[in-house]
Amino acid sequence: MMPNTTVRTAVLLTLLGTAAWTAAIAKPIAFAGGTTLMGEYGAGTMEEVQGFYAPSHRYSFGGGYLRLDSDVDDTVLNITYARGNYLLKRWNMAAAQANVFVWGGAGGASGNDFSGQVFTGYAGGQVDYETRRVYGSLKSDFYDSSEFTHRIDTLQLGVAPYAHEYDQVAVWLVVQGRTYTGDLYRGTEWAALLRVFKGSIWVEAGVTEDGNLQSMVMVNF
Repeated sequence: MMPNTTVRTAVLLTLLGTAAWTAAIAKPIAFAGGTTLMGEYGAGTMEEVQGFYAPSHRYSFGGGYLRLDSDVDDTVLNITYARGNYLLKRWNMAAAQANVFVWGGAGGASGNDFSGQVFTGYAGGQVDYETRRVYGSLKSDFYDSSEFTHRIDTLQLGVAPYAHEYDQVAVWLVVQGRTYTGDLYRGTEWAALLRVFKGSIWVEAGVTEDGNLQSMVMVNF
């Protein structure tokens, strides 16, 4: 009986450790049977809400709404979409995890520089790596229609002052760099963020180099 007990204990500790560090990065797939809700305010240039349900740890589906306000001119876009997400590859290591996610979907968009609704295709992906003390992620979202083409690339690098346990409050210090194509923002938008989470609730907030608010909330259940 002792070896089986030892094995079960080791598996449980591994699962708890995985849960502890995987929450530090926003992911479109939380766990099998789970629902993820996310909302982001992106320094006045973008606002987005998303909701996904994951029948499996490999895939999820749902939808979202994205508003883009150009920092260059007065262009405003509103995009509503349905989207599917897929975990292409995962590496579970002794004290770290890495993932590759891809996604795609379609929807409709309206704007103040064209009339009516236009069909909009949507594709993207994310690569991330994380331990309980450091992490990095690179995400890209691409939107294409007959009236516009936009890509948003987001890089995040984070460090934790201490290695948290699953039932503890986790704190991360994060630097974010984001670029927009299609005359939405000139250059790279840098932000310094404080991220705090415990269990299934995850919040981050900070300011960009221009002094604008950058914030995000995520809930898994």
